[in-house]
Amino acid sequence: MIRIGITFSESNYVNYPLWIKGNDSSISIIELSYHTNNLQDVSLCDAIVFSGGIDMDPLGNIVYANAPKKFNLARDQFELAVLQKALEEQKPILGICRGLQLINVFLGGTLHLDNGEAINKIHRKEHEDKIHKIKVVKDSSFHSIVQQENGLVNSAHHQSIDILGPGLKAVAYSEDGVIEAIESSNPKKQFLIAVQWHPERMTDLENPFCKNIREALLEKIVKSQG
Repeated sequence: MIRIGITFSESNYVNYPLWIKGNDSSISIIELSYHTNNLQDVSLCDAIVFSGGIDMDPLGNIVYANAPKKFNLARDQFELAVLQKALEEQKPILGICRGLQLINVFLGGTLHLDNGEAINKIHRKEHEDKIHKIKVVKDSSFHSIVQQENGLVNSAHHQSIDILGPGLKAVAYSEDGVIEAIESSNPKKQFLIAVQWHPERMTDLENPFCKNIREALLEKIVKSQG
């Protein structure tokens, strides 16, 4: 049995378990939520997926364009604790959208709190996810996973990485320079991949920027189980 922890999101949480499980009955999901404060369940998980959702709270009460009316400090604090525990226990980690931003902030990086009008037109969701091109860094573990140098991904964000956190490597970019994927700078030590798009709700489930990411996570788990 494979047990994967997924952090709870107020935004379309149901998509994450459906995507991770697929038709595989050997996979069970452990919901990790600030509501239940079940931090101890991280140790039961074979891998952790950090979901998307509301903006993280910018420290210092910064006011910025397009900010939400309120932040979820309880979720921020809980998920940072989950990430710390997952790193300490060397769990395979996958971050999605907000999850990418959370990982970067935890590891000492910073965010563009709002990408600005021009970039938001390309990246920020309106009625449906935006679609745009990305380019993958060839010298990366992520490239070995997706086996593509270019591709199309969906997009629904208005924040992005500014300064990359120590211990991370940017491995995919959009045409306007937004960091679209990151990985551990020491992938042999830690399986840590995060993407700025939403593979769990891509319309083409055979897209390598959806399918191959899921498969790589599951393969890592199976190998670690021996």
